[in-house]
Amino acid sequence: MKRTLSVPGIAYGGDYNPEQWPEEVWAEDMRLMREAGVNLVSVGIFSWALLEPSEGVYDFSRLDKILDLLHDNGIAADLATPTAAPPAWFFRAHPEALPADRDGRTLSYGSRQTFCPSSPAYRQAALRIAGALAGRYADHPAVRMWHVHNEYGCHNAACYCDTSAAAFRRWLRDRYGDDLAALNHAWGTAFWSQWYYDWEEVLPPRATGAVSNPTHQLDWRRFCSDELLSLYTAERDVLRAAAPTVPATTNFMVNFSFDALDYWRWAPELDLVSNDHYLRSTDPEPQIDIALSGDLTRSLAHGPWLLMEHSTGAVNWQPVNRAKSPGQLRRDALAHVARGADGIAYFQWRQSKAGAEQWHSAMVPHAGTDSRIWQDVVRLGADLKALAEVRGSTGTAEVAIVWEWDARWALELPSQPSGELRYLDLVRAWYEPLWRSGVAVDFVRPDADLTGYRLVLAPNLYLVDEAGAANLTSYAAGGGTLAVGFHSGAVDENCHARLAGYPGAFREVLGVRSDEPFPLLPGEPVALSGAVPDGATGSLWSERLRLAGAEAVASYADGPLAGVPAVTRLAHGTGSAWYLATLPDPVTLAALLDRVREEAGVAPVRTAPPGVEVARRRGPEADYLFVIDHTGQGAEVPVAEGSFELLTGKETSGTVTVAPGDVAVVREPRGQ
Repeated sequence: MKRTLSVPGIAYGGDYNPEQWPEEVWAEDMRLMREAGVNLVSVGIFSWALLEPSEGVYDFSRLDKILDLLHDNGIAADLATPTAAPPAWFFRAHPEALPADRDGRTLSYGSRQTFCPSSPAYRQAALRIAGALAGRYADHPAVRMWHVHNEYGCHNAACYCDTSAAAFRRWLRDRYGDDLAALNHAWGTAFWSQWYYDWEEVLPPRATGAVSNPTHQLDWRRFCSDELLSLYTAERDVLRAAAPTVPATTNFMVNFSFDALDYWRWAPELDLVSNDHYLRSTDPEPQIDIALSGDLTRSLAHGPWLLMEHSTGAVNWQPVNRAKSPGQLRRDALAHVARGADGIAYFQWRQSKAGAEQWHSAMVPHAGTDSRIWQDVVRLGADLKALAEVRGSTGTAEVAIVWEWDARWALELPSQPSGELRYLDLVRAWYEPLWRSGVAVDFVRPDADLTGYRLVLAPNLYLVDEAGAANLTSYAAGGGTLAVGFHSGAVDENCHARLAGYPGAFREVLGVRSDEPFPLLPGEPVALSGAVPDGATGSLWSERLRLAGAEAVASYADGPLAGVPAVTRLAHGTGSAWYLATLPDPVTLAALLDRVREEAGVAPVRTAPPGVEVARRRGPEADYLFVIDHTGQGAEVPVAEGSFELLTGKETSGTVTVAPGDVAVVREPRGQ
């Protein structure tokens, strides 16, 4: 059964926490929500202690009033299970449900997500409150979606207590067919006398005197993701049994710092994929992170998705929390829509007076409606209403970037040839020149269907299983264009090194062989020569590479590997396979990727000046071209004849003019 969110047009709103305010404020909230064009709010996310003041005793009087009030004002509710923040009485009754860190310290309650994901007592209590909510509100007309939990794994992605250890062993027995010999083989436990003779000997990778077994750590990451997923599906099933047609979601955190969950495994379990995204104050071009995160979330959803949380201004959890510049609130929100968001929501509706997030911005800030933020919030509501017809349209891309959480986890384990490698940094380095060129990008698993793509990029795929390696090899051998970054294909799914030289699984398809890596020190460049820009350099990595069918495009010009190939290309019929054995500087990497994509026949969505972002969504009868000026200079961008600019309501043909720092959304006739 397909379950969809029954809210007209683009959903707009945020987390609504009226329990923080006296009841007389609620009527003012409704008036302001109508003024801003809000049509969806998430309620009850952190209200467990108020809904269930003692075990099995419920007080729904406040929530009854809130939901009725929302319905009376034409505002839909995304009703949450409040299970991310168990109340104090629960931990007094079940202290064994508190989580333990890697050093064995039991953490106290007093914040949020202070529970062990494997705790039977927590699971029982979470399902009980979910069931009580479902039984009471399944048929309430305001409830249009279930919001299960909140940001799974944000603070308790791993618990190292004995309860978790027992759950880990159960997970391992299922994974390895209850065959301890298979586990010993997969983990390579003959090394350092780590052989296990009894399942009870297997523990989480707790703090120890030296480096923990890498496959042990990798399986632990897989287990932790699956354990939290089992909590989500258990709550979702309780809700679904009571309200079979109401969609359920939980908010992902597809952003720069969070890597705890394998969202490829999670996404199919959600009726609607939703995501939280916050900017980092240290990022000089956060618009690129918005685009990357949005493209990855759209790829997880295989279509439109919902932005569940972002900020109107400053967040509260960075060393320095910067406010947004004039116009940025609007640009950021519409950039998410450009990348497939069918809903825009903020944390939170009204800025808190007290608590750990009192300095986190909101739609109604401390300053109230006499503020720039409120003016921007109202304007954005009008913009989203004007974009109602965009809902349901999809992104289009001829380029795919391979993304795999297993590979990310494995690459960043200790005892690598270089501890300077960061998976997302490498992906962003390759993504950024595509963004600057206006090239549309999807993200895919290594084993995905690649037949619709002209170009597939794997900036780093340190870990890849046989199916994924064969799929990428077949794609290139069949005439596709493939580009692979250094230290890829090195290990299998058990972190076992592939023998006979690097880049392991991709040696033959790339036509190269390396016998030894030469990682570079931080800040140590190596000069490049060949078909690259003048002054080209590489960083992070080099390796002693020899050609085995490929041609050298660029070579190291100095250092111990002077004259050795650094960038190679092997023709495969109408396609080719490229290997980048270093990280070129941004100008050089952009030039190389331009050459690769032009060779593959990939063109930008639309020609635009530098710093002007262009993205396209495709609807059943028209295309929607989003043009966003990040330069503050304004621009003109070509559009099809007979086009219509939705935000101004004006016809436009030939070109669309975007004012400095502004956004245009153009409906173009199909076929252009």
